[in-house]
Amino acid sequence: MSLRYALLALLRVGPLSGYELQKLFSESVGHVWHAPDSQIYPELRRMETAGLIRGEEQTRGERGRRRIYHATEDGAEAFFEWINEPMEYSRVRDPAHLRAAYLESAEPEAAREFLADHARQHTELLDRWQSEIDRILSGEHPMLQRRLLAIPESERERAIAFKVFAYEGLVERAKAEIRWAKRGLRLLGDLNP
Repeated sequence: MSLRYALLALLRVGPLSGYELQKLFSESVGHVWHAPDSQIYPELRRMETAGLIRGEEQTRGERGRRRIYHATEDGAEAFFEWINEPMEYSRVRDPAHLRAAYLESAEPEAAREFLADHARQHTELLDRWQSEIDRILSGEHPMLQRRLLAIPESERERAIAFKVFAYEGLVERAKAEIRWAKRGLRLLGDLNP
């Protein structure tokens, strides 16, 4: 259900076409909640059926048409209920840490490659998250620009601070995963001189 609330968060800022919504999703919310187009469009239809959003057809060019989605009052209310309710945490399903628990059974080179890949993956994520923080602080983040225009000036500094806060959590998580993978590489070195 988190996809629904991520979409409502974007639509609360203003109406968007499905294409615009998908693009903004991947540039912002998609950093913390991955959803392919094959999940976004069906969810938009379900949200419209539930009365959380309203779609309207618009002419685009001479022959084209597009559907623009607006958050409804019920959608805004559902978003505020969701953001204010206690968090329900999911049970962990982490394939990397599951694999690590059995690395003694792997060929040493395969174990080294797995841990080195894990460190590289999280180094790339670390760079991406830090880049997002830089874009937010510089005012170049497109979704944040839209968000800031839609809220009172007195709330803008706080909105920026919480966006940075979210990405700082991702930065810290990536750093921890890099440290963990490097510890595993050292352990392999200790076990296989």
